[in-house]
Amino acid sequence: MASLHTWVINLDRAPERLARIAPQLERAGLAWTRLAAVDARALNPEQRAALDEDAYRRKHGMAPALGELGCYLSHVEVMRAFLASPHEMALVLEDDALLTPALPAVLQGLAAHPSRWDMVKLSAVHSGTPQPVLEIAPGHRLAVMLSRCTGSSAYLINRRAAERYLRALLPMSLPYDHVFDQGWRFGLKVRLVTPTPCVHDEQIATTITTAGASRKFPRHRRWPAYAYRIGNEWARLRYGLAETWRERRAGASA
Repeated sequence: MASLHTWVINLDRAPERLARIAPQLERAGLAWTRLAAVDARALNPEQRAALDEDAYRRKHGMAPALGELGCYLSHVEVMRAFLASPHEMALVLEDDALLTPALPAVLQGLAAHPSRWDMVKLSAVHSGTPQPVLEIAPGHRLAVMLSRCTGSSAYLINRRAAERYLRALLPMSLPYDHVFDQGWRFGLKVRLVTPTPCVHDEQIATTITTAGASRKFPRHRRWPAYAYRIGNEWARLRYGLAETWRERRAGASA
């Protein structure tokens, strides 16, 4: 798959995480590039200004962590690196992803059906209530999501998705994995592979947040966040139902 390249997001101060994922990439036969993650411990004024803290507090009901901003900006940097390359597809991996043996076949299946997706989640937190629409590899299907499916440790994008993300992702007003799957917002075909060919490595500690006092506001201060989530999930459901109907209609006429 010469049209596909892999980017692995990794902090300079976390070489052990890179050493953990590198052999997996070699076994999968994937050409890859390490992208130095934006370090929340060394943010410059321009990077700090990329956070809309008021909107974040209103939508998410808690105080933002600088590690979340670093993660968000790292994914934005992947989009820029991808668009500066000649490749047509980018596999984006956080360095705590675990790759299953099914991943190469899934990627080949997705590459064979480029018109069916713009961004595909290859790992997931929460089920997403998937609605399968196409078998892309033995035992794995491309699906539309009807409910929340967070996590951003592994996903595939095309150039159209990267261009639209770069135009609309900033400023940050939510964690990255709460935003980039909003297909209705970006005008993208957002999909999920079920079951996922990548999972999150639970043995690796997060570098985004640290243990300590809860960042959540008291319940009475989270009403704006509740209202936002209700509206967001209603938009997700409408988008998902429309996309499922469109996919199945296209499949029936094929």
